[in-house]
Amino acid sequence: MLAAVLLQVACGKATQAEEPAPQKPETPEVPVTPEPEEPAGQCVDATLVVEVAADASLGTSGLVQVFRADGTLVDKIDLSDMDKVNVLEDGTMVPKEQGGGFMDKLHSGSATRMVHYTPLRLEDGKLYIQLHSGVLGFGGSYYFTVDESVVGQAVEKEEFTTKAKPSGSTLSVKADGSGDFCTVQGALNYAVSLGKETAVTIEVGEGTFRELLYLRDKNNLTVKGVSREKSIVKYPNSEVYAEGTSARCLWLVENCNNLVLENLTVENSFYSSDHKGQAETLYFNSGNNSHRLTIENCALISWQDTFLCKGEVWVHNSLIAGHCDYIWGYPKVCLFEDCEIRSRAAGYIIQARVPSATDKGFVFLNCNLTAESVVKEGSMYLARSAGQSDCFDNVTYVNCSMSAAIRPEGWLGSPAPNPSTPTASAGWKEYGTTGVSTDQRNACGRILTADEASAYNSKAAVLGW
Repeated sequence: MLAAVLLQVACGKATQAEEPAPQKPETPEVPVTPEPEEPAGQCVDATLVVEVAADASLGTSGLVQVFRADGTLVDKIDLSDMDKVNVLEDGTMVPKEQGGGFMDKLHSGSATRMVHYTPLRLEDGKLYIQLHSGVLGFGGSYYFTVDESVVGQAVEKEEFTTKAKPSGSTLSVKADGSGDFCTVQGALNYAVSLGKETAVTIEVGEGTFRELLYLRDKNNLTVKGVSREKSIVKYPNSEVYAEGTSARCLWLVENCNNLVLENLTVENSFYSSDHKGQAETLYFNSGNNSHRLTIENCALISWQDTFLCKGEVWVHNSLIAGHCDYIWGYPKVCLFEDCEIRSRAAGYIIQARVPSATDKGFVFLNCNLTAESVVKEGSMYLARSAGQSDCFDNVTYVNCSMSAAIRPEGWLGSPAPNPSTPTASAGWKEYGTTGVSTDQRNACGRILTADEASAYNSKAAVLGW
C-alpha cells in the first residue's frame, strides 16, 4: 500500500489510491520449432543432370568438364573412350577388353582401387553425368560444360554448389540428394577420413546404387540399409573386365575389423550365358585372418565366386546365391546361421582353402539349401576341393535342409580334399541333414555323431563371440 500511496502523491492527488484490479496472467507463447532447412547445394558425389531431347544419343567425341568457380579444371570425361566400351541394355558401360573403358580411381584413405565405371547415362530425356570419385570438395562453388558433340546440344556454363561437410558419425546416403551423400562410396570415403577406430554408421536409403566399392583400413563401421529389398548396391564386374582377384569383385574390403553389413542387397550383375567368369560380390580380405565381419539380413548375389572371405565371419538370416564355388576363401571361421544358400545353376556350393587344419572353416548351421527352378535334381555338389596340400577343406553342415538339387553322393572327390579322410574336426562333414537322404554319401565326407556335432551347434561354439 505504501508504494501505491507514494505513487498517488507524486501524481498530485490527496486521496489514497485504490489497488489496481488484478490482471489475468498472459499465456506464455509456445516457441515454434522451425522445419530444418535442406543444406544448401548438392552432395559432393551427386550426379549432374542435363535435360536433353527425347531422341538424344551419346556421341563418340567431345568433353564434359567441371571447373571451380575460379576456372580451375577439376574433372574431365572424354568421350573418345566410347569405342572401348559396350553399353548394356540398362545403360551401364563395360569394357570391351580387360582394363579398358572409362576408369575411376576409388580412394580409401591413402589406398586406391582402379575400376571401370559409367560416367554418362541417358534416360527419360535426361543426361546423367557421374563425375570421378572425390573430385569435388565440401562447400564449394563449381560449374560444368558439355560439348555439343557429346549428346547433340551444348551446355556452356551450368553453375552449382556443394553441401557443407557433414557433422557427427552417422552418415546418410540417399539417391535423391537429400542425404549427406548420394553414393555409398562417397560415404565410405568420408567414414575413413574420421579415423580408423572411430565408430561410424552409414545409413543407406531406398534405391539401387549402381557402383563398385572400396573400403580399406577402417574399423568399427556399420553399413545398413532400409531392408534388403529396398537398399541395393548393384554393378557388373568380373575377370572378363579386370584381371586379379581384388579387381574383379563388386565390393573390395581390406584390413577392416568389426565391419557390420545390415539390411542390404549387394549384387554383382555380371552375366554370361555359360555362367563363366569369376565375379565376386564381396571380398572380405583380412590381412591377419582375425578381423571380424558380421552380415545380418543381407543378400549377396552373383554366379561364380559370389562371396570370398578371410578372417572371422558371421552371416545371419541372409541369402547367398550363385552356382560355382559361390562361397569360398581362406577364413579362420565363417559361420552361416539361419541362411538361405541358393543355387542358380549346376555346380558347387563351397571351395574351402582354410589355412590351418584346426580352424573350423566354413560352417552352415540351420540353413536352407535351395535351388532355382532351372537347376536340375542331383546337379549340385556340397563342396569341391582346390586340390592343394597347403590348405584344408574344412566344411561342416549341421541341421540343414537340402533340396533335391544336391547330388546323392554329396561331395566331389576329384581332386581329393585335404584331408582325404575326414575327421570330427577337419575335412567335409555333416549332421542332421533333412530334405534328402544321406545314405549314398561318398567316403570324402563324414556323418558326425551328436557329440561331434556339438562343436558346431551354436554361434558361441563356432565363433566364440
